[in-house]
Amino acid sequence: MNADSMSLADALKQRRSVRGFLDKPVPQEVLESVFSLAQHAPSNCNIQPWQVWVASGQVRDALRERMVDKVSRGVPFAPDYESLPRFDGVYRQRQVDCAMELYGSMGIAREDREGRQRAELRNFQLFDAPHVVFIGMEKQFGVTVALDVGMYIQSLLLTMTAHGLGACAQGSMRYYPDDVRELLEIPESTAIVLGISFGYEDPEIAANRTRVGRVALGESVRFCG
Repeated sequence: MNADSMSLADALKQRRSVRGFLDKPVPQEVLESVFSLAQHAPSNCNIQPWQVWVASGQVRDALRERMVDKVSRGVPFAPDYESLPRFDGVYRQRQVDCAMELYGSMGIAREDREGRQRAELRNFQLFDAPHVVFIGMEKQFGVTVALDVGMYIQSLLLTMTAHGLGACAQGSMRYYPDDVRELLEIPESTAIVLGISFGYEDPEIAANRTRVGRVALGESVRFCG
């Protein structure tokens, strides 16, 4: 099945977070096809507010090295946007269930602090992905425009799936935005929303055995009238 024949339903069902990649760059023609298709995402008044930078090769290596170094030295995070509030209740339980599934796939016990730290560092190692895309928007924009950027991100993830690529959307990629702006020559006026590591999935990576489900329809959707 190729990008033209995969249905939207298939892309939605097959898309998942991939946390381990082959040392195999994505061909330029595939990159252009992916990002061209994602451009069809909807936005308020068609303003298309997303700004996108794809880092590969030496630029990707420099970003990875810098972020790993900062995390290893305990340099405080300085994101353009505040971190998410703490989840409570059912949302916290879903977060815990997801973590248990992921760490269970990797054979990391709850009390294995060093193992968890190594797993967290993998985020900043980009899970060995050959590419990472950073998505930003003008700092002056607020939550309404952020919704447009979110729709672009979902479109991009589904398009990657349709092209046979694995991807992991990472909030951690916004933790050191000044480094991202410097190395990718991004204007200071642009805020970094998140990054997505992507490439061809390595099926031998234990984390890629992780499978998480979705709650029953009635827990999220109410039909009124």
